[in-house]
Amino acid sequence: MKGRRIGLRAGMAAAIGLTAWSPVTAQQSSVPPSGGAEIDPSGPLDPMPGLGVDWPEMVSPDAVVPSEESAARAPDDLSTDRRYSLSLIGTEAVSPALLEQFRRSSALEGDRKKIANAAQLERRARADSDLLAELLRSQGYFDASVTPSVEADSVAIRVTLTAEPGTLYRFETVDLEGLDQAAGADAAALRSAFAVKVGDPVDAAAVIAAGAALQIALGQRGFALARVGEKDIEIDHEKRVARLSLPVSPGPVQQFGEIRVSGQPQFSAAHVARIARFRRNERFRQSRVDDLRLALVATGLVASAEVRQVPAADGRTIDLEVRLEPAPLRTIAGEVGYGRGEGLRAEASWQHRNFFNPEGALTLRAVAGTQEQLAGASLRVNNWRARDRVLSIGATAAHVDRNAYEARTLQLTGSIERQSNFIWQKRWTWSVGGELLASNERDVDTATNLPRRRTFFIAALPASLALDASDDLLDPVRGFRLSGRISPELSLQGGAFGYARTQIDASAYRRVGERVVAAARVRLGTILGSSRDRIAPSRRFYAGGGGSVRGYAYQNLGPRDADGDPIGGRSLAEFSLEARVRFGVFGVVPFVDAGTLSTGSLLPRLSDWQIGAGLGLRYYSSFGPIRIDVGTPINPRPGDGRIAVTVSLGQAF
Repeated sequence: MKGRRIGLRAGMAAAIGLTAWSPVTAQQSSVPPSGGAEIDPSGPLDPMPGLGVDWPEMVSPDAVVPSEESAARAPDDLSTDRRYSLSLIGTEAVSPALLEQFRRSSALEGDRKKIANAAQLERRARADSDLLAELLRSQGYFDASVTPSVEADSVAIRVTLTAEPGTLYRFETVDLEGLDQAAGADAAALRSAFAVKVGDPVDAAAVIAAGAALQIALGQRGFALARVGEKDIEIDHEKRVARLSLPVSPGPVQQFGEIRVSGQPQFSAAHVARIARFRRNERFRQSRVDDLRLALVATGLVASAEVRQVPAADGRTIDLEVRLEPAPLRTIAGEVGYGRGEGLRAEASWQHRNFFNPEGALTLRAVAGTQEQLAGASLRVNNWRARDRVLSIGATAAHVDRNAYEARTLQLTGSIERQSNFIWQKRWTWSVGGELLASNERDVDTATNLPRRRTFFIAALPASLALDASDDLLDPVRGFRLSGRISPELSLQGGAFGYARTQIDASAYRRVGERVVAAARVRLGTILGSSRDRIAPSRRFYAGGGGSVRGYAYQNLGPRDADGDPIGGRSLAEFSLEARVRFGVFGVVPFVDAGTLSTGSLLPRLSDWQIGAGLGLRYYSSFGPIRIDVGTPINPRPGDGRIAVTVSLGQAF
């Protein structure tokens, strides 16, 4: 930069009280002083008055000097440690961002709550004056000056920084030398990407940001070998203007070439190309290269991925050399929990995330609990035939003993789905799959009130489609979500019959204050084609619990048999309202939920609502909110508990 350079200076001053003395030991003089007394080397020295230096009086030239009489009455003065206040004058035209930057770095602001003496206040005031002046110059006020003053009375000390910004310097010329080598629309788009224009203030931060944006835009427009040189800013103090010169070398437009892979895991070049969001001979974009690097790490199999750009011999092609460093492939996980209606439950799993290369994860899972036991294995292949597409195959053997039913089930499942994740939240997701299961289940025949056991053989073809227009997977504060699921099923039990289970979920989020988010949820479900009694108890709708109507036990809403146990239903309706109030990393959530379940009709009866309300606590961790919800039923029935507690990761919906 020609002309004046911008830098930060800190003024330092100190006033120190001194006391001087020169010890004389018995070894240095054997002559006793007058009086004949022996010198005691370990004894204290006599005071030596007149060698002290007084604290300086820090009073600005404009301050009123108190009289001797008023000074005698003042309880404090600048020679004692006291608290102070800080004010800025003359900064009305300065941007709020600059003032915020000053306050973050200010010595006076940082130590405002600490008491200070005269020397400390002087050092801080002079350092802050230099800081504010340099910040003003960084935004184009090259003639800026700042004067500190300190005033004291019997009540307080006031520190004032008076700024005189002067004339705001602006750019007279902005020359991007060499940019015209990028012809046509590219040159215009790149010039537009450099946000600093003629007439703009000489803002150092804006120039740096514009240079970075231009470098990104060059990469996005296919100029993989582009270089942005050093900025040269010439300050003309006579005209109070500046001239900006920035050399740019775009080079030729590049296109993607071949991908070469090395390291571990042994992903093939074809699999890496499948993950990439570009194809060979497509115009180069730097953002696509960055996206590939992030996607490789997101597989969970890669600890780090280095993607090096190698210009090909033709001068217009960029090959990519990808080197992978492996992440740990095996994971052991476990959890322990308790839920009313679910009992004690412990789960453990072992996973090998690349059991079948590439990205074939094998998971073995077991559940041991008072009301559930399960053993299962599943194979999950990520990025199967396309990016973000998942193939899943699983087999489980389970025993579940709920209040509503008891079931021993063997199940085979398979699905293909497009999933969302924390790194790339998808707007649209979908799944299609199939299920085969054999289930021996016990429930109560409501006609005779006698227990019965039946075996069901069921084939299902579930499918789902979801639209996510919210801003976050685990903690949305605006937007909405809408999803639908349908599962046509064929059941063999006392003859073959079919039915279709359908469900629609919708939720919306809106910020209503700086700390408050209002959230609402609606769920509707119905089973078409069969009566409730013929449908296997495990395939009916149930309501109640932490993901449904809080305040009620798991699956405990709706119709019951003569023993007071839930029997499930064919139609379901639920809604939830809550206010999410956040205080830093903690929050409280008052909520109200309601639900109704019907056994005979396709649509739920709106007259049989059961309502729960309560209060939740949130801890907003780095990986999502941890929630604890405590609810109570508003219109409980016999057998309903007074409170129900839910603990989980993420918001309730």
